[in-house]
Amino acid sequence: MIKSGEKLQQARIEKGLNLEDVAKATKIKSQFLSYIEEGNYQKLPSASYAYGFVRNYARYLGLSDQEILALFRREFDEDKAYRVLPKGLEERTEFPIVRFKAKQTIFLCAIAFILLAGYLLFQYRDAFLNPPLTISSPKNMSSITSSQVTVSGQTDPNATVYVEKNAVSVDENGNFQKVITVFPGITTITVRVVNRFSKETDKKIQIDVKTGT
Repeated sequence: MIKSGEKLQQARIEKGLNLEDVAKATKIKSQFLSYIEEGNYQKLPSASYAYGFVRNYARYLGLSDQEILALFRREFDEDKAYRVLPKGLEERTEFPIVRFKAKQTIFLCAIAFILLAGYLLFQYRDAFLNPPLTISSPKNMSSITSSQVTVSGQTDPNATVYVEKNAVSVDENGNFQKVITVFPGITTITVRVVNRFSKETDKKIQIDVKTGT
């Protein structure tokens, strides 16, 4: 009984075509066409490719694709339909895909972990960092001639501010202000800030209080 590959080869030769001519017209590699004509279907990329190549080859030559495919099905080993490549080659083609998916999964997990760690660090940064504290007034080593001085500055809005051990209110932007009484001479003003995790920052400002004239 004539085989599908032999029939395709015979029709090609009768039309005066070589494998390269058919390859250009059908976009099927000439090597694959040669495998089809020889009946070496196991060397084709997959079972679905084998069916498709045989069908398109037959149509290009003007043969009945149904007739050719009927011959092809009788020749084709259905037991190899899901593993048409040699086992060693099949494993080499499958493993890179598995490795790629594994690497992709690891990469996505790493990104998710970094984002989560960054979020937690941002939310609980006060547990590791001392609160910021900026004193805008009075300036260190400045001289004043008044018995009262306004201490003002900025810190974390959620922190508690103490000026000379007296708690001071802080607005939503972290600004604070406190008027205190001072005495003539070199005076040290202590400002302390404590956050919700008991982390604290303190600064000392020295001013020279002179007697007014």
